[in-house]
Amino acid sequence: MSDTRLTSDRWPIAAAMLPFPASQDAPADTWVDHLAQVAYEGFTEVDLTDSWIQPGDLSPARIEELREALATVGLDPIALSAIRRSVIDPETGDENLAYSHRTIDAAAALGTKIVSVGLHRPLLPAQREVLWFWTEEGPADSTDPETWALAVSRLRELGEHAASVGVELSLEMYEDTLLGTAESAVRLVKDIDHPSVGLNPDLGNLIRLHRPIEDFQAAVAACLPVSNYWHVKSYFRDEDRSTGSYVALPAPMEMGMVSYRTAIRTAVDAGFTGPFCVEHYGGDGLSVSARNARYIRRMLAVATGEAREQVLRNVAAAR
Repeated sequence: MSDTRLTSDRWPIAAAMLPFPASQDAPADTWVDHLAQVAYEGFTEVDLTDSWIQPGDLSPARIEELREALATVGLDPIALSAIRRSVIDPETGDENLAYSHRTIDAAAALGTKIVSVGLHRPLLPAQREVLWFWTEEGPADSTDPETWALAVSRLRELGEHAASVGVELSLEMYEDTLLGTAESAVRLVKDIDHPSVGLNPDLGNLIRLHRPIEDFQAAVAACLPVSNYWHVKSYFRDEDRSTGSYVALPAPMEMGMVSYRTAIRTAVDAGFTGPFCVEHYGGDGLSVSARNARYIRRMLAVATGEAREQVLRNVAAAR
């Protein structure tokens, strides 16, 4: 095996900062406390999810404080996810485009390799009032040619900016957006047609919906060849289409309704080499994320053939 091969133990797996409270104006020591908890769970990479901190809105001095906090706990800020800042939002698209540009510059200053953006918008009041926001309908993108062209133009603009500062752009899948199905998401990436722009096939956003969903493994096979980053999570799911009853609850990846054992093998076979980011809603999200990271490393060992080689070596050595 080549020393340069991306093996299961070297593969970057980041923790999302979703479990932590908004901390934009918190002192740097609070940042260190939060990040130290991530490192204590065994992570060496982190996704600076902007529900926690918005690096694009930090002053240069505070960017440096964040750099120092990350170095203090030994975490690599491999990705920065800017969420609910759609550049085609009918009301705030221009503002979100400017924010995305600032975020890319902040990512470069922090040494971040990937900025993930999406086309999903802020939660509606009904979504904020229920236990699980995905059980209520959210905003939906128009599918007219003008909206599609605007998305292609603005996301390509962000991709060009990202490339100029040594960062990749990844587009997060989310329901009822132009990135809401495998077919539409892949087509959007291909229409943008920029080497620094890839897909973030966050299919967990889709399998939790209380409605019929597309086949998960088919979507993985379609999306992973054009993907450069991957938010992963899973859900328990039950459905009774005869009554229109659908239920989805967060679950550890190894226990949920889809097989990531199969999906990760598909990804590796398709040539995917991007980082993973583990997410989980509810309860102790960080502990479940750490469990998911360990599971991913096992599945990567299976997908890369390392598990098979180890078993055969162990048996041969015992003879």
